[in-house]
Amino acid sequence: MEYRRFNNTIIARIDKDEEILASIKKIALQENIKLASVRALGATNDFTVGVYKVKEKKYYANSFQGDYEIVSLTGTINTMNKEFYSHIHMSAGNDKGEVFGGHLNKAIVSATCEMVINIIDGEVDRYFDEDVGLNLFKF
Repeated sequence: MEYRRFNNTIIARIDKDEEILASIKKIALQENIKLASVRALGATNDFTVGVYKVKEKKYYANSFQGDYEIVSLTGTINTMNKEFYSHIHMSAGNDKGEVFGGHLNKAIVSATCEMVINIIDGEVDRYFDEDVGLNLFKF
């Protein structure tokens, strides 16, 4: 992975065989990012995304292997209990045009991933909401 920072924008290239969430965390910790939006595209050959079932308060994961184009990766970097936290969703399409997506648990880059991180001046922490069963923004 390599990246460059231009004021409050980071342009990153995540390379073949690197894991996307680990790369986001590495950049955020190196750059001391407390709040940012993330978007990316690229290619993956191994990813796991989840769907949250509110009534059960539980995530269900789906894993995919093969040739996939990342058609959308979007999310946030912020903190929970003043520690790094990210919330990322991803959709990826296969050679038939079928797209699968959800809450990103893991994605290995197969060719490249081009990412833009927009740093926001401020901090927003998270807290666990018992009613919903998720970590929500705390203002």
